[in-house]
Amino acid sequence: MSETAAAPQAIDLLISARWIVPVVPENIVLEHHAVAVDDGRIIAVLPLAEAEARFQPKQKKALGRHVLLPGLINMHGHAAMTLFRGLADDLPLMTWLNDHIWPAERRFVDENFVADGTLLAIAEMIRGGTTTFSDMYFFPEVTAEVAHSHRIRSQICFPVLDFPTSWGSGPEEYLRKGLNLYDRYRNSEWINVGFGPHAPYTLSDGPMRQIVSLAEEIDATIQIHLHETAFEVQEAINNTGLRPTQRLAELGMLTPRTQCVHMTQIDDHDVRLLVESGATVVHCPESNLKLASGFCPTEKLRAAGVNLTLGTDGAASNNDLDLLGEMRTAALLAKAVSGNAAALNAHQTLAMTTINAARALGRDNDLGSLETGKLADIIAIDLSDDLCQPVYDPVSHLVYSVNSRQVSHNWIGGELHLENGELLRIDLHSLRERVADWATRIRAEDR
Repeated sequence: MSETAAAPQAIDLLISARWIVPVVPENIVLEHHAVAVDDGRIIAVLPLAEAEARFQPKQKKALGRHVLLPGLINMHGHAAMTLFRGLADDLPLMTWLNDHIWPAERRFVDENFVADGTLLAIAEMIRGGTTTFSDMYFFPEVTAEVAHSHRIRSQICFPVLDFPTSWGSGPEEYLRKGLNLYDRYRNSEWINVGFGPHAPYTLSDGPMRQIVSLAEEIDATIQIHLHETAFEVQEAINNTGLRPTQRLAELGMLTPRTQCVHMTQIDDHDVRLLVESGATVVHCPESNLKLASGFCPTEKLRAAGVNLTLGTDGAASNNDLDLLGEMRTAALLAKAVSGNAAALNAHQTLAMTTINAARALGRDNDLGSLETGKLADIIAIDLSDDLCQPVYDPVSHLVYSVNSRQVSHNWIGGELHLENGELLRIDLHSLRERVADWATRIRAEDR
């Protein structure tokens, strides 16, 4: 009696492409392979011929001259500040903040501002290949709700400062509201809530200690602006006798759960503290360049074993949320700062926006690479453009040649959000009208 071949396995989706960059294993590019997806997760990455024999997909997407890779993770931003994009360019940091951004925030930031600004940011990020973003801004419950309703993953770091803002009266209220937000999303696949102590110069030791204790108790992340400018570091030394990293270390705030944003002004002792603590550095090269804040020595940190990730910062100081552009800037800047043309190569740079970021979030079992069992957060980038030819190394192209307009598809949990460059789940017409209204009001007030 002859054996009967097994019937193909029914699955939700099969995506094939000319190239696949799984990120893990590292330094690998697969050709003529496919990713099989079922129930929102990757169930196989395998040669196309084998995939076609093994699976019977409900949907099949064949992408000829494209590269598939994990969805990008933007590790730092202030999503609602897209509504301040271009408001006050080409100004020194403190003039930018004191004379324009802070007054505009006091006048305009409320729940509606955050809702519209966050949705504008989400549209831009999905369009550019981002599938997870980290945010720190006022009314974080609104940001979380907008992200959740539009099915994009996010880390929401609720702000904590010593002084009142439009969101709260001080540390006690910020922590109470933030912990309520944590409780709301504690079991969510989409939203992770963490602590956002704004910066060492805006928060005193008492609330810092509370955050350390609470974060340990609930195993939550902490994200903080740190060593952003030389002025910040010198002022800390003048006021406390300690560099900010040393102060945080003594308070117990530097841990593997801590994400240190910017880090443009660091010495060897700071590097040792980062290595010993296991803290992550979130590099925001374009924002730091635009505000003349300084240069994060990424190659030095990478060589020391520090987990490096990338963020765009807010659109008010960047002025976009394009992680592909951020990768290129990071790679080029690393070479110039280190004096080493081999510093931060293309694969290492891509890892900063994928698997390294997933590790920082504590979600590397689910995110950051195209591996069996992980969530199906997948993007496709079209490399067929004549201006991108020839393609010798698709990873090199991702870092040095492509732009966000070449992102063609974006799946989050196997759900298609972007198809052939068109957003499928956001009403752009209505959003444009609301953004235009905000711009008119903000422009009139800023004059």
